[in-house]
Amino acid sequence: MTAPASTTTVTGAQLAAARLHKQGGGGRTRRAKAGRLADWIGVGPPMVLFALFIVVPMIIAVVLSFVSWNGVGSMTWAGGANWVQFFHDPVARSAIGITVKLVLLSYVIQTPISIGLGLFTAGKERYKAVYAAIFIAPLLISTAGVSLMWESFLDPQFGPLHSTGQNWLGDPNTAIYALALIIAWQFIPFHTLLYAVGRRQIPAVLYEAARIDGASPVQMFVRVTLPQLRYTIVTSGILMVVGALTYFDIIYIMTQGGPGTSTRVLSLDMYLTAFQSDQFGYASVLAVVLGVIGIAIAMIMVRFSGFGRMQSQQEGVA
Repeated sequence: MTAPASTTTVTGAQLAAARLHKQGGGGRTRRAKAGRLADWIGVGPPMVLFALFIVVPMIIAVVLSFVSWNGVGSMTWAGGANWVQFFHDPVARSAIGITVKLVLLSYVIQTPISIGLGLFTAGKERYKAVYAAIFIAPLLISTAGVSLMWESFLDPQFGPLHSTGQNWLGDPNTAIYALALIIAWQFIPFHTLLYAVGRRQIPAVLYEAARIDGASPVQMFVRVTLPQLRYTIVTSGILMVVGALTYFDIIYIMTQGGPGTSTRVLSLDMYLTAFQSDQFGYASVLAVVLGVIGIAIAMIMVRFSGFGRMQSQQEGVA
């Protein structure tokens, strides 16, 4: 009689343990579901905004690139005529070349200056905070204000530089360079802030170890600062390049794409084609091309920089 009682007791304990395990598993499942729901709630609104303002307009642009439309009347199916026109349009080819030139100029001018100012303003000295406030001033001025201010400054008749005898915005050989410098003047403060924040995240112990090893300031910059800023450099570069592809307002206000077509970038060519030539179908082709170029450049920079595998770094201030 004793043996069966012992067996019954063990079985009851096992059943109780099984019930507890089942309840624990159910709790984990509920927590996992709650976590996924929280993720969807957090990601949902940005995804909806991305779809409304990025995906949907791109789809509309692709559809419009296959129609003929003046923006007012009825649309007519054009097939691939707009795309054939694009591949035979010398103005569009010129606009792409000018856009690429402006992108390269923007990156070459803005990156080293932004890194230098960012590292300078990242220090703890109080006077550097004053300089940082001064450096950020151009970012607070509207683009229209910047354009009108520099247009007056470069006026060949009444501007401060009129004594040079050079019409910086009226000369096809200098207009794009003048615009690149003006654009850099406005947007360098933004990238300076990125590099200042990135510099403050570099652990101080890395610099202390480099000093103990006898590294010079140049060696610390090359072997410590730049590698630690690699993700900031990629982030800034993507924003800089993609932003340069869409420069429009400064160029439109200051030169309207002139003289001739020397500053007619692709975004401005798209606008003029749509709203001056009333060719919304062909302008949509230019919009699609511009979007594809921007996405391709961003993906290439992310792919070959390792940005997609980015990991957090230890926080610290040197």
